[in-house]
Amino acid sequence: MKASDLFVRCLESEGVDYIFGIPGEENADMMMSLLTSKIQFILTRHEQSAAFMADVYGRLTKKVGVCLATLGPGATNLTTGIANANMDRSKVLAITGQTSVNSLHKESHQNMDVITMFKPITKWNWSIRSTDSIPEVIRRSFKISLEEKVGATHIELPQDIAKMNSDILPITPTETLRSPANMFLIKKAVQLILNAKKPLILVGNGCIRENATFYVRKLVELTGICSMNTFMAKGVISDKSPRHLQTIGIKEADHALLAMKESDLVIAIGYDLVEYSPKFWNHSLDKKILHIDFTPAETDTYYPPTVEIAADIELSIDLILSELEKEKQRDPGITCFPFRDIPELFKKIKTEVSHKISEYKEDTSYPIKPEKLVTTVRKILGYRDIVLSDVGVHKLWISKIYNTYFPNTCIIPNGFCSMGFSLPGAIAAQIVHPEKNIVSMCGDGAFLMNVQELETAVRLKLPIIIVVWVDEEYGLIALKQKMEFGKTGFTKFSNPDFVKLAESFGATGFKVNSTKEFEHIFEKATHATGGPIVIAVNVDYSRNAILLNDEYCDLPGK
Repeated sequence: MKASDLFVRCLESEGVDYIFGIPGEENADMMMSLLTSKIQFILTRHEQSAAFMADVYGRLTKKVGVCLATLGPGATNLTTGIANANMDRSKVLAITGQTSVNSLHKESHQNMDVITMFKPITKWNWSIRSTDSIPEVIRRSFKISLEEKVGATHIELPQDIAKMNSDILPITPTETLRSPANMFLIKKAVQLILNAKKPLILVGNGCIRENATFYVRKLVELTGICSMNTFMAKGVISDKSPRHLQTIGIKEADHALLAMKESDLVIAIGYDLVEYSPKFWNHSLDKKILHIDFTPAETDTYYPPTVEIAADIELSIDLILSELEKEKQRDPGITCFPFRDIPELFKKIKTEVSHKISEYKEDTSYPIKPEKLVTTVRKILGYRDIVLSDVGVHKLWISKIYNTYFPNTCIIPNGFCSMGFSLPGAIAAQIVHPEKNIVSMCGDGAFLMNVQELETAVRLKLPIIIVVWVDEEYGLIALKQKMEFGKTGFTKFSNPDFVKLAESFGATGFKVNSTKEFEHIFEKATHATGGPIVIAVNVDYSRNAILLNDEYCDLPGK
């Protein structure tokens, strides 16, 4: 068959349902092949958005998200979204077109070395030079993308190769099972736990994937060990858990960090150092560390595991729990399993965290306080509805204030941290979960970076809700500048009329004038159908200094 047809048949064999992207001259054969495919092509308004959509699709499914662009500027536009997916450990395949092979050795229109450009932001990439290699290249790219740690891959298809023919058939994927952990290491891990006085479980991004959530929750419940999560692991442990100290990750000041410093054993499960450096919680190198992840630990001065278990997270935790039970049966004198008493400092921190979340839930002042905005959204949404945070100071408020009860219901990009993520991400989330309310929370800076995707949402009739936090400033940068220099520089800007902007795309827009009005409009938006809703709300960012303050509010001193 024709090479572009073979390429599409191979994608179908991998279970691809959607491709997000923009057609170009050099991928025209691929577009024609997609016309007769069961794969749905989602036309976006920018290639970066296509990559973000594929990223979120990969996070919310067990499949690889796929995005497509042409050569040159189409490929370069993909790079930010692909880098974001790769560093956030999201399963994505980027497909780019290319000029004919006989033009690659010389200066030609839009010709550049896309393969070299994508190498540092993908796990693997390749340029197809033979039609017969297409099934192998595609199977390999999917396999590598899905291998832990999952990430992005990239395939380039030159336009002359796409027109050739091949007799080769697609390769059918086979299921692979991970091996269990070494029992010698499991026994060492169990002794670490039994000898610890103040252990803490640090839940990382790896626990979101492969259904590890059930076993991590089981570990917390059966051992009684207190836990906390990174930004990208929100919801693995429910914020309702009395032993869960919620989110860590604001390095300047963090109540969860106070608990971490007090602990003598950190059980790091699926922990990604890219999110939060161990230097902030193990600066004195005085902690024992139990590393449990799909892959070996990253080499870091401040992260030297005492025991390192690189195996399937679910199987490893199950074996640890079984061995703990055996130890208790052998020695009835073991009283630390389960840990019945919560350390006093941990109790105090849990009380303080809960206090900070609920402190302003009844406040009606305007501009709205960040705490009030987040708690209002939380109150109205269902437990399994999905909030996607963009990047900015609002991300810190969401990570600390938004109570999360299930994994992948609060998605925060925190590896590469690219602005402009949440609007296109919300589009993909609504495609995956049409039955849920999908909310994009973004600052006015981030919103305008991919605002053109409002047209995509309107065209697809997706009822996503976009809450724009308005302060006419790059708030997170201003906060950092004030903290270091005592003043800000070049962070202010002006905004368009968000209502008219939304309406010009065919969406519905609201400009909030009071805190009570925000609650009313947001509640109404959750019942809307047929298209996106933009809600612009002025936010009192004078509250931002609290994010960098670990003092206790109305509790006794530290």
